[in-house]
Amino acid sequence: MRRLAPKLNGVLETALYVDDLETAARFYEQVLELPVLTQDSRFRAYDVGGRNVLLLFHRGATLETVHLPGGTIPPHDGHGPLHIAFAVSADDLPVWTKRLDSHGIAIEGRTDWPRGGHSIYFRDPDGHLLELATPGLWAIY
Repeated sequence: MRRLAPKLNGVLETALYVDDLETAARFYEQVLELPVLTQDSRFRAYDVGGRNVLLLFHRGATLETVHLPGGTIPPHDGHGPLHIAFAVSADDLPVWTKRLDSHGIAIEGRTDWPRGGHSIYFRDPDGHLLELATPGLWAIY
């Protein structure tokens, strides 16, 4: 008899690893205007749309187990340019395009998806590929 796994309710956190936490923080706070949830010398946690958390970790700062009053967090880290997509409304995509331009951020790519969604792609200071995507990209979005 096949057992079914309990339901996953979504992706709560997404982590990026950055070389200069202060430079990355300025980008995410000033350009994307993400509100800070918490921070310390190792990381920043941002509210994304009131439903998700973006974590920025200083690369190499989480290679040791972190001991907290409630338990431990195992070591983790990452290297190389990663990719994340932020959901935006179709009406806001042109506004985002202008905002990025006003901050001198180049749009590296644009895609019109078969289901009707649109995406634009740009880089953060660490070279991570960021995407702003409208509904119609995926069957679930």
